[in-house]
Order: sequence, then structure tokens, then C-alpha cells
Amino acid sequence: MAYRHLFFDLDHTLWDFETNANETLATLHARHGLAQYGVGLADFNRVYNDVNHALWRLYQANKVTQQQLRDVRFPRTLAKLGVAAADVPPTLSAEFTDILPEKSAVFPQTHETLAYLRGKYTLHLITNGFEDMQHRKLASSNLTQYFDQIITSEHSGHLKPDPRMFAHALQAAGATAPESLMVGDNLECDVLGAHNAGIDQVYFNPAKRRHFVQTTYEISSLDELREFL
Repeated sequence: MAYRHLFFDLDHTLWDFETNANETLATLHARHGLAQYGVGLADFNRVYNDVNHALWRLYQANKVTQQQLRDVRFPRTLAKLGVAAADVPPTLSAEFTDILPEKSAVFPQTHETLAYLRGKYTLHLITNGFEDMQHRKLASSNLTQYFDQIITSEHSGHLKPDPRMFAHALQAAGATAPESLMVGDNLECDVLGAHNAGIDQVYFNPAKRRHFVQTTYEISSLDELREFL
């Protein structure tokens, strides 16, 4: 059966999370004078990204809640950088979640590729990101226009790679697994999750990282989708 429905991940696939997060961290670093505690911007970015990734893995495994993730990531980051707990600005997390989704950087060829595909397929978004943040990101980067259904883990009650998340997405889209294709950057959540739900996958791998996971397709640039879709 030919594909009719394309499902896209958002962060790290379309919306350039690293660029947008680093810009936000630079704003917070300057606003709160973190250099006075011996915290350089490069170290702040690096350690935050490491801490955040680790916490997201726990969140996706249902081992921490959304609120715990938000509450812990900045105190843990600054503790690793030698900042005393009493000196950690208490509003960092709230400021981060306020500024970040207003950023608009997307990966190269995002708009051009989505505009091309929208004329041929029905496009949907399926994301583990927090619902309030994801809708703001889509609006800020002018991506909302491309998608018929925007399916978040909060709304579905499940997180990728749980097959129930994909089943919910298929039902919301009025699609079947054989006529659907998942595009995402995460081998576990997007590729293996879709595979286990009977959905073909495109692994978006812009860094061309070596791996040993069997994927239906693999691309390093979004415009490569045009080569087979």
C-alpha cells in the first residue's frame, strides 16, 4: 500500500532544539550573571544538555514526572558546575520554559520540504514534548500550518515508543499502519517505536551517527525525503 499519512517528530527533527535551547541558555546566563559564580557559557550549555537529556530518558521511561524534570534540571546543572544551592536563581526553569518556545530556528529545508509533501500526503505531528511548549514552538516557527493532527504524549496519555502512542496517533489521523510513515531523529522513540507499531520509518540522522538499527529509510537532510516520496 502506498503511503498516505506522514508522521513527524518535532524536536531535533524539524525544530532545531539545540540551537534554540542554546540561545535561551545564553539569555539566562547573561540575565542572572552566572559568570560571577565561575560558570562559563559553553560549560553551562554542555552540562545543561547532558542533564536534560538524562532527565528526558527518565521521563520517557515514566521514572520522573514533567514537573520533576522541570524542577530538577537547572539546580542539578548548576550543582555540577559548583554553584551553591542558595545561589541558584529560583526562576530559571520558569524563564526557560517561557523563552524557549518563542524561538524559531528549524533545520535546513524544513519549510520547503513540508510545503512540498503537504501537496502529496496528509501530514501529522507526534511528539513527546510538553503540550503547552510544543504548540508555542509550532506557532513561533510557523510550522502549525502544515499539520492536520498534532498528537502530544500528554494528550494521548502515552509516550513514544509505547505502541499505544502510535495507535492513538493512527486513530486520530484516521490512518492505518501500512499507509503511514514515521520521520524522526530518535532511534528508540521514533524508529523502534514505529516499527513495533507496524509503521515504516525514516531515521533523520543529520550527524550521520553510526548505529546498528534496521530502518526503512535513513536521511541526513530533510530534502532527501523528496527522493522517495
